[in-house]
Amino acid sequence: MTTTKLSVNVNAIAQLRNRRDLPWPSVTGLSAIALEAGAYGITIHPRPDQRHIRRTDVFDLQKLLRGEWKDKEFNIEGYPTHEFLELCALAQPDQVTLVPDDPSQSTSDHGWDTQENASYLSRIIDQIHTFGARVSVFVDADAGMAEGAAKTGADRVEFYTGPYGHAVDPDVQDAELKKLAEAAEAARTAGLAVNAGHDLTLANMPKLKAAIPYLAEVSIGHALTADALIYGMAETIRLYREACGDPVR
Repeated sequence: MTTTKLSVNVNAIAQLRNRRDLPWPSVTGLSAIALEAGAYGITIHPRPDQRHIRRTDVFDLQKLLRGEWKDKEFNIEGYPTHEFLELCALAQPDQVTLVPDDPSQSTSDHGWDTQENASYLSRIIDQIHTFGARVSVFVDADAGMAEGAAKTGADRVEFYTGPYGHAVDPDVQDAELKKLAEAAEAARTAGLAVNAGHDLTLANMPKLKAAIPYLAEVSIGHALTADALIYGMAETIRLYREACGDPVR
């Protein structure tokens, strides 16, 4: 079974910090604790209004991940505006995750229509590949969208797991999990590696891993940050690694 790697989304930490004109909680400090505890990488989503991740955070994290933690992954996600692509070219992340968000959205809530936007995404992906980053395209749990992503030149898809993560009714959760598993198989058949993210938790992550045993990477932020308030960041990373099938040895 493939080890599913945990990338910690630190947007919620930045958003908490931004409630005051103070430097804590420290985005880089807590990122370092997460990496020390075995997280595979750090994910950020720098939005134009800087309501959580600020431009300075991008370069502070770049310094962290290109210094002491150069063996870890830096993943930047966002809508591919000219400004976003310029920022990625400067920050040199290992992975860029393209999401179709409007800047006014509070969070991601849908994936790309990779068929309707095929030529647009292909141009953007070609541009990102020029500075050496892997590209993941954020899609819904739909086999056609996964297959469309493969035709754009993407390296991976990241499945939007919100409908699965939000589901309270077990039957609804199982139905959403089935959609994810079928779409993931279509992605793998098309030659793409599979990532996932949105509203994943300690409770629902093991079932997702069981349904998609070759899941390459998950990006988890909101629930992980909430759990860190209870258990502390280092112990929370240990718990999430265990939920991802990557227990601390």
